[in-house]
Amino acid sequence: MAQGRGTSAMITLMLLFCMLMLHSKMAHANTYKVGDTGGWSLDAFYWPKGKSFRAGDILVFQYNSALHNVVVVDEAGYNACSTPKGGNVYHSGNDQIQLVKGMNYFICNFPGHCEGGMKIAVNAA
Repeated sequence: MAQGRGTSAMITLMLLFCMLMLHSKMAHANTYKVGDTGGWSLDAFYWPKGKSFRAGDILVFQYNSALHNVVVVDEAGYNACSTPKGGNVYHSGNDQIQLVKGMNYFICNFPGHCEGGMKIAVNAA
């Protein structure tokens, strides 16, 4: 019976450790306003340059929702400036999107905006 209690205690400690690690990662997440003071705009293309991002960081897209939106796309959608069928389109004007590990791609799909540079590619470590 003592071994059962020891195993149970070990599992409990391992779960507690995993929860603490997850909380630690989340506690170190940063929040970035895309485009800085200019917000999400036609000048956003170069905004990620020189910045370091991590999975879990939050990107805040602020913009006039009558003029723009934010669409999460894959690399093909980013390169072609196209929205995938059933794609996740944000349009609140104050969207917060959490980065996943690896490449994250965002475009505005209003006519001509993505082609004009309203798209960003963010690599999260």
